[in-house]
Amino acid sequence: MRRKGDLPHKDCAACGRPFAWRRKWARCWDEIRFCSDRCRRTRRAP
Repeated sequence: MRRKGDLPHKDCAACGRPFAWRRKWARCWDEIRFCSDRCRRTRRAP
Protein backbone atom coordinates (compact mmCIF):
# COMPACT_ATOMS: atom_id res chain seq x y z
CA MET A 1 0.00 0.00 0.00
CA ARG A 2 1.24 3.48 -0.85
CA ARG A 3 1.07 6.42 1.48
CA LYS A 4 -0.91 9.44 0.34
CA GLY A 5 2.26 11.55 0.32
CA ASP A 6 3.83 9.18 -2.23
CA LEU A 7 1.01 9.55 -4.79
CA PRO A 8 1.50 11.77 -7.86
CA HIS A 9 0.14 15.32 -7.69
CA LYS A 10 -1.03 17.87 -10.25
CA ASP A 11 -2.17 21.48 -10.06
CA CYS A 12 -5.76 22.26 -11.03
CA ALA A 13 -6.07 24.25 -14.27
CA ALA A 14 -8.94 26.33 -12.83
CA CYS A 15 -8.08 27.09 -9.21
CA GLY A 16 -4.37 26.26 -9.12
CA ARG A 17 -4.59 24.07 -6.02
CA PRO A 18 -2.71 20.76 -5.96
CA PHE A 19 -4.66 17.50 -6.02
CA ALA A 20 -3.54 13.91 -5.66
CA TRP A 21 -4.02 10.82 -7.81
CA ARG A 22 -7.20 8.82 -7.23
CA ARG A 23 -7.81 5.18 -8.04
CA LYS A 24 -10.78 6.00 -10.30
CA TRP A 25 -8.39 8.18 -12.39
CA ALA A 26 -5.85 5.37 -12.87
CA ARG A 27 -6.59 4.83 -16.57
CA CYS A 28 -6.95 8.50 -17.52
CA TRP A 29 -4.52 10.32 -15.17
CA ASP A 30 -2.75 12.05 -18.07
CA GLU A 31 -6.06 13.58 -19.24
CA ILE A 32 -7.19 14.90 -15.84
CA ARG A 33 -6.81 18.70 -15.57
CA PHE A 34 -9.27 19.77 -12.86
CA CYS A 35 -9.54 18.83 -9.19
CA SER A 36 -13.35 18.73 -9.07
CA ASP A 37 -16.54 18.99 -11.09
CA ARG A 38 -16.99 22.53 -9.80
CA CYS A 39 -13.62 23.60 -11.21
CA ARG A 40 -14.36 21.86 -14.49
CA ARG A 41 -17.67 23.74 -14.84
CA THR A 42 -16.18 27.12 -13.88
CA ARG A 43 -12.90 26.78 -15.75
CA ARG A 44 -11.18 29.81 -17.20
CA ALA A 45 -11.69 30.59 -20.86
CA PRO A 46 -8.66 29.50 -22.96
